[in-house]
Parts: sequence; structure tokens; C-alpha cells
Amino acid sequence: MNSISEKDVIIFDLDGTLTEAKTLIDAEMARLISKLLDTHQVAVMSGGSHDQIKKQFVAGLEVADKARVALERIHLFPTCGSQCYQFEKSEWLERYAERLTDREKKEIQEGFEKVYKKIGYKHPDKLYGEVVEDRGTQMTFSAVGQKAPIEEKQKWIDKNYDKREEVAQELQKLLPEHEVRTAGLTSIDVTRKGINKYYGVKKVVELLSVPIERMVFVGDMLMKGGNDEPVIETGIDTVAVTGPEDTKDLLMKWLQSPRERSS
Repeated sequence: MNSISEKDVIIFDLDGTLTEAKTLIDAEMARLISKLLDTHQVAVMSGGSHDQIKKQFVAGLEVADKARVALERIHLFPTCGSQCYQFEKSEWLERYAERLTDREKKEIQEGFEKVYKKIGYKHPDKLYGEVVEDRGTQMTFSAVGQKAPIEEKQKWIDKNYDKREEVAQELQKLLPEHEVRTAGLTSIDVTRKGINKYYGVKKVVELLSVPIERMVFVGDMLMKGGNDEPVIETGIDTVAVTGPEDTKDLLMKWLQSPRERSS
């Protein structure tokens, strides 16, 4: 896709697309996104929590004197689109949330334990925080712990890519009423069945009253089994990227399109 001149809304994944895992967007990315906000609405749809998206994305934006105007053009969809927050009257307001019940959370936690035993999975000797985190609308497994440095995550996935896939596949068999998808470097996200980024994109259409033909989704996990893959079924245009630097190159190209040059 060479231009966004015919698009109104750009939807981005976060980790692996706009930032490295759980890190702040850098100054160059912030500048590019701020420029994009002059002409487009931006949605961020991530496996992370609302607080995590604000910490990584919103806090890093350079919106200068136009802060309120720019923020009102941003739409946050945490936990794979199972929630939405929009900025209004100086605060982020929740628009919807598909929260898991206590029973579902317990079932998911027990499901992970059963899978560990079945396949002989053992946690790393050193963990950085919780392995399975309750994000309200989603339970998220992070192999090295939720607060692990990116270097530790990379070391783990380099040796255990197939093992993570096995955990996810076995868990899906145990939890047919839930969505189980790999995400980021070391994560597995679990939501209620049908609550995924497909659902999230449909909610973007509904909340913004913009037809899907005027949107594009940018993400690094569009491959089979990735947590971005469900968006493909919506019919939205998609662009696969390999990381934040690739996304910057894409944005620089897009921001030179005729619509942006004449704005």
C-alpha cells in the first residue's frame, strides 16, 4: 500500500509495531505520529492494558500546543480490542469493556497449569514478575514474567519459539470458549471467544462511523496464529511490518502522499 490519501483512520498494533516490547515510543516515532494526527485519526489496538498503552504510547507523543485536539483524534483499544478508551474533557473515558468473569479467569489459570504438566513445560529459573497477568478483559501469559527486560524475552523466544506455540495450541484445546493467540515476543493472550482484534476493528467502525474501506491496519503479528491475524477477516486493508523502524519508513512514505503534502 503506497498511500493513505484515501484513508481516514490508521489502526496500529503497539509492541513490535510502534515500539519494542513494553518500551516508550521514541522521539522520531512520536514526531511521525503527531504529524499523522494532523490529517488522520489514529487507533492503537494492543494486547497490553489501558495503563500500559498510555505509558508506552500517549506519554511519548509530542503534541505541543495541540495536545487536546490531537488526543481527541486518538482511540485506545487495549487487550486485543476487548476495551476502548477515548479522550474527552481532559480524561480518558471507557466506551466498552468485555470483562472476564471470576469463573473464566480461574478456568484460564487452571488451564495453563494443566498444559504445563501435560507437555512438561518448566518456567525459567529467573522470572520478572507474574507469569499470567489478569488484565480484566484478558489473561496474558508472559514466559519470563510481565516485567522482563526485552533482552531476556529475546533470549527466551530464540530458544523456545516452538514451545510457546505448543503451550498456545494445547491451551486452545482446553479452552474452546476462549480465544488463545500468541503476541509480542513471549506472550499468549486469552480472551472470551469472539473477542479479538476482529471484534476490535468492528468496534472502530461502529464508534467512529467510518467505513472499513477508509481504514488500514498496521501490525507485526498478521501471520497465522498471531494476535493481529483476526483483523484480516474484516476486509480491512493491512500492512505487515517487521518492527518499529519498518513502521517509521512506512509512515515517512505515507506522509509524503498528495493528501498530506497539500494539508
